Amino acid sequence: MGATEQLLTIAAVLLGSLTSHLTNYLMERNRKRYELLTRWDDRKLDAYEGYVDKVRAGIFLAVQLYEHREGLRESEMAETEMLAEMAEAARLRGRAFERIMLLAGDHVVEAAHELNAAALHVDWQAVGKLAGTLEEWRVRNRAVFRAINDFHEAAREDLGVQGNVTGEQHPERDLLLPPSRREGDSAAT
Repeated sequence: MGATEQLLTIAAVLLGSLTSHLTNYLMERNRKRYELLTRWDDRKLDAYEGYVDKVRAGIFLAVQLYEHREGLRESEMAETEMLAEMAEAARLRGRAFERIMLLAGDHVVEAAHELNAAALHVDWQAVGKLAGTLEEWRVRNRAVFRAINDFHEAAREDLGVQGNVTGEQHPERDLLLPPSRREGDSAAT
């Protein structure tokens, strides 16, 4: 074997090992990048789910307090207990909101701000900081649930989830309300 053949063989081995090393490096870098994206997506999903859960819990507490204060439904809890639970729910919602601020994209953060504002209006009417009629109460509740749907849309887009939760396939739904009671009607049927 001549010197030229030996040099070509050595060059081919070097080129092969360099190509192999470069390919492994790029594959490992892509794998780590994918793991990082997946890890952040998992954390985002947890944050989004936790935030909506805290918002909804606060809304249900506000409904309970509002119905108690307005004489629409009796409650076994004292009003002071309900107020304390609402304060704790607001604190937890605030903590969940901070996670959104840390992890979410711009559209999700804006949707969370809108949702926070709508939820606060519900809270304020429930505790009496904001005056309003039963119809205004229902309008505020409709607004907060629309804001939840808007938050869901923004979160789905941020996570790359296909489809929508609103639109032609999913028409807007209204509040589920019990039928009105008229005097003389029995409360339990």
